[in-house]
Amino acid sequence: MKGLGKRARTVEVAELYPPPGQWTEEEYFTLPDRNRIVELSEGRLVVPPHPTYSHQTALQNIFLALHAFVQEHRLGVVCFAPLPVRLWAGKIREPDVFFIAREHMDRIGERVCGVPDLVVEVTSPATRRTDRVEKFVEYARAGVREYWIVDPEARTVEIYGLEGGAYELVGKWGLGQRARSRLLEGFEIEVDRIFAS
Repeated sequence: MKGLGKRARTVEVAELYPPPGQWTEEEYFTLPDRNRIVELSEGRLVVPPHPTYSHQTALQNIFLALHAFVQEHRLGVVCFAPLPVRLWAGKIREPDVFFIAREHMDRIGERVCGVPDLVVEVTSPATRRTDRVEKFVEYARAGVREYWIVDPEARTVEIYGLEGGAYELVGKWGLGQRARSRLLEGFEIEVDRIFAS
């Protein structure tokens, strides 16, 4: 009977929320505070699995290097997940790391930011398709000027630049090489440093 009571309460709570495919931004932003990435896509909530140690290591190392460069040159701001980004109405993503240029500071909001100039996604087996297919198309459509895909398994960094509304590969680098941003002139990082724990 105890199990039945819990199940009934779970159903009652679930009924407070819209069914999959019918979530709106207004409902998304009424969710309680959480320390998890929760995205809104096609009216559905997307909750990726918890990140791994190698994912967080790569994310931290990129953020620290990018943040230091951007601060030193007063180029804008660098943020990291979880922080919602509105690509367009009804499409909310939470990139691992993103940069918003000084001339676009009006895109920074307290609860949600507008389209970044540069996005970094650190892939995992569970997010590989989303990062390489869905977000690849979405970020280009939204006008994100540079997109980094960092792969801890392959130990590679791919950088794509926006050209005519679609991404072109700027470069792909592995261990022993230095990844170079085209958008942030002068910013480069050793691939080994990204994956160093």
